Amino acid sequence: MTPTAAPPPGTDLPADGRTVLDARDIARALTRISHEILERNKGSHDLVLLGIPSRGVHLAQRIAARIAEVEGVEVPVGSLDITMYRDDLRMRPARTLLPTEIPAGGIDDKIVVLVDDVLYSGRTIRSALDAMNDIGRPQAVRLAVLVDRGHRDLPIRADFVGKNLPTSQAEKVAVRLEEYDGEDSVTIR
Repeated sequence: MTPTAAPPPGTDLPADGRTVLDARDIARALTRISHEILERNKGSHDLVLLGIPSRGVHLAQRIAARIAEVEGVEVPVGSLDITMYRDDLRMRPARTLLPTEIPAGGIDDKIVVLVDDVLYSGRTIRSALDAMNDIGRPQAVRLAVLVDRGHRDLPIRADFVGKNLPTSQAEKVAVRLEEYDGEDSVTIR
């Protein structure tokens, strides 16, 4: 789990947390991201959404549903586990491997949109790019995140952002999603 990830399901957030996005805010942000993806790509042709487990997968599915509402076309959605590509494997306890599911048709010559909940140091996305390299060669790769909190260690930026949330490095951003945590919210503490 990255320093910006929400606690496991069933873990209560501290009372001093401040909600910066509620369920309606998240829904609006995902709708805006979906429209921005369509505008940038000039439609849904050759799009593939790959969510980074665990919350990124649910966000990718929600974005795909919104694109389908607008375009009337189902955009392929998959998941991309980055566990074995992380640069901190020797510094942290072993993590459970999560599924990598690449949609039928693969990612070769497609416009791949990586989807994650929080962009922080950029290391997760670097790992995702390495993992994708072993799977295929996309035409282009874009990045969509619900929250960009800054503090990059690597020269990585998001193409589509739900909310820029400047934070101190001491603060934690907790993203909770209905599918995983039973509610939609983004809290800073």
